[in-house]
Order: sequence, then C-alpha cells, then structure tokens
Amino acid sequence: MQRKAAAAQITEGVIWKQLLIFFFPILLGTFFQQMYNTVDTIIVGRFVGTQALAAVGATSALINLMNGFFVGLSTGATVLLSQFFGANDRRGVSSALHTGAGLSLVLGLLILVLGTTAGPRLLRLMKTPEACMEDAVLYIRILFTGSVASMIYNMGAGILRAMGDSKRPMIFLVITCFVNILMDLLCVVVLKLGVAGAAIATVLSQAVSAVLVTAALLRLPEDVRLRFRKIRLDPGLLRRILYVGVPAGLQFITFDLANILIQSGINSFGDITVAAWTAYVKTDALTWMISGAFGVSITTFVGQNFGAQKYARIRQSVWVCLGMSVALIGTLSALVLTFREFILGIYTTDPEVIRVGAMVIAWIVPFNFLFMPVEVFAGTMRGTGYSLMPTAITCVCVCLFRVVWIFTLVSRFHTVHMLALCYPVSWLLASLVFFIAYLRGSWLTKRIAACGMEPEK
Repeated sequence: MQRKAAAAQITEGVIWKQLLIFFFPILLGTFFQQMYNTVDTIIVGRFVGTQALAAVGATSALINLMNGFFVGLSTGATVLLSQFFGANDRRGVSSALHTGAGLSLVLGLLILVLGTTAGPRLLRLMKTPEACMEDAVLYIRILFTGSVASMIYNMGAGILRAMGDSKRPMIFLVITCFVNILMDLLCVVVLKLGVAGAAIATVLSQAVSAVLVTAALLRLPEDVRLRFRKIRLDPGLLRRILYVGVPAGLQFITFDLANILIQSGINSFGDITVAAWTAYVKTDALTWMISGAFGVSITTFVGQNFGAQKYARIRQSVWVCLGMSVALIGTLSALVLTFREFILGIYTTDPEVIRVGAMVIAWIVPFNFLFMPVEVFAGTMRGTGYSLMPTAITCVCVCLFRVVWIFTLVSRFHTVHMLALCYPVSWLLASLVFFIAYLRGSWLTKRIAACGMEPEK
C-alpha cells in the first residue's frame, strides 16, 4: 500500500504540485548536505584563517571530480529502479536495489584508493599555492577515508527517491548536518585540529548518514527490502546500469576536469582570489542546490512515468519543471546579487576577499538561470535511460568550451573578469543546443522503441 501511494504521487495528479512535493524534500536535503562543507568553510575561515580557507577551497574541484564520476555512475541504478517501480515490476525493483547496493561498495572503495593516492599529485598539477598545499593535502587524505560511507548514502538515498520517497533522505541529512556542526566545533574550535578537524567532522557525519539510510532500506516493504545476503552485481542489470551510468559519470568527470582547469586559473591569481572564489561558491550554493534538486526531481518523475508508459505526462512535465526552475533561480539570483557583500562577510572578514568575491558574483550570478534548460532537458533524457545525448552536449558545449576559453582568452588577458565570464557564455551555448535537440529530435520515440514499449498514441 505504501509503495503504491508513493508511485501515485509521481505518475498521477497535477504535475506542478507533484513535482514540488517531490522537489522540496530534495532541496532541503541538499541544503543540509551542502551545510557539511559550508560549516567547514565558515569555521575554518573564522577560527583558522585565510590560508586554511584557501586550502579547503583549493580542494573542492578535485573532490567533486573524484566523487562526481562515481556518483554519476550510480545514477544508472536509480534510473533503472525508478522505471521498474513505475511499471510495478517488484522483482525488477528488488534486483536493481541489491545490484545498486553492491555497486556502491565497489565504487566507494575505488574513490578511497584513488583519492588518497592520486589526490596530492593532482593538487600540484592544479597549481595549488604552496602556502596552503600542506593543509590541502591533509584535508583530502582524511576526507577520502569516508568515501565508502558517502557512496552508501548517495546510492541508498537515490534508491529511496526512485521509489517516490524524498522525505527520509532529507531527514537523514538534517540529522547528520547537526552531527557535523557539533563535530566541527569540537575538532576545530575546542581541540584546535585545524583543517584536519574539519575533515574528520565530515567523515564522521558521512558514517552516520550511511547507517541511517541502510537502516531505512532494511525496513522497506517485504518484496523490495534490502537483504545483505542478496547483495550482488547481477551481470544483466549491471550492463543496463552502466549504459545509463557511464555517460552520466563521464559528464560529471569532464565537467569537473574543466572546473579543475578553472581552479588552476583561479589559483594563479593568488591566495586572496582563491579565498574570494571559495566564498563566492558558498554564497551561490543555494542556487545550485535548487538546480540539482530540479534535476533529480525531473529524472525520477520521468523515470517512473516512462515505466508507466505515460509519455504525454513526460512531455508536459518538462515545460512545467523548466518554468518553475527558471522563475525560482532568477528570484534567488537577484537576492544574492543585492546582498552579496553581506553574505560574503559571513565567510570572511578580509575586506579584499569580500571585494573580489563581490565582483565575481556580479559577473556570474545574474546569468544563473541560463543553466536550467541544461539541467531539465538532461534530467528528462536520463530518466528514460538515454544518457548519450545529454553527455555529449554538456561535454562539448560546457566542458570543452571552457577548456578552450581558459587556454585562449584567459591566457591572453589573464583577468578574473575574463575567467568568470566563461560560465554564463558556456551555459547559454549548452542551453541553445539542448533546446534544438529536444524540439527537433526524436529521442523519446527511439527510447520507446528500444525498450519494446507501446508507441505514443
């Protein structure tokens, strides 16, 4: 009964209401997840200093690179599970759940090994300032020890959301966020462990989130409940998961590789600019939480409706989601732009850092809404199990474009303004290509035929 009610929230009812019902718990959960790093940043910046703040900020692109590919890879399991769920295929849901659980363990171990061994070398390739290199290396080596717990949570939360439950992952993140705050205060302020204390606090919080989500999966209805003895990598399902997940993972990794190059450009301007850019990223974090929450919502919404063969509902949901996301992102961006100096002052008291951060915000934030078509159209395509086109568009129009921009315009003019400008220009280019691909392409018809479903009427 509970499972059917959850499915009905997505496959039936008024689209905008059901999207928002699913969206807000994801947004709140993402907000508290972001609080992990935000609290680290505030406490490190206030109680350790600008150099330590720069060290934490210099690692963000690398951490996203390591985690991004494997989290993207795991989305294949959640997309497949949402389709099984929408089609009311209980056996398929159970098989996808246990294969996804096994995959999370494997991926977590891979991140742990790669992060702790290759991370320090990559930081040097990124031209991390020597003044903060030692702290940056220490931070990532500790942080990556929590990779298995992080992957267990991300996979488990994705499984719950694919089944229509976006509330419990949010509750778990609220709990673990407060654990992180308490551990930050203890390790950094009381024990004075510096950036190591911030990393330890995050790892402990990730362990709590993994325990909570695992307990939830063990309490699911009988026919879809997690059972440890059934965890295995089913070869057939794994191929289907990788078909969706590998392109998604490659998109994440190429996106983050481009950001690493941008971080290298930021690092070349010195400690003040690195700290300012770090503060800008934290200031504008809510925008990207909203963007990501809409992306997850439309992917799950489309996945279940694709499984239920409600194709008209899929097409309607795209424009509803796009309209709501652009309106909300535009409103929030206006607020961030207006109060940027006040918000930046939360992260640092250094007037020069605030000045540079405010300038970066002025060049990027007004154009944040341009990214929403990328998020919505890509999420829609992935929800049907089609990852190749959104990956190709994003990699070329965002990632490759930014790399070219860095090595041409930024190298020639070498100003922070020119570096910041590559964001809105790349978003505009990608959005235009996605509009053309979505409106002129027959991708949905091809996906219906490929899955052996009844054609659109």
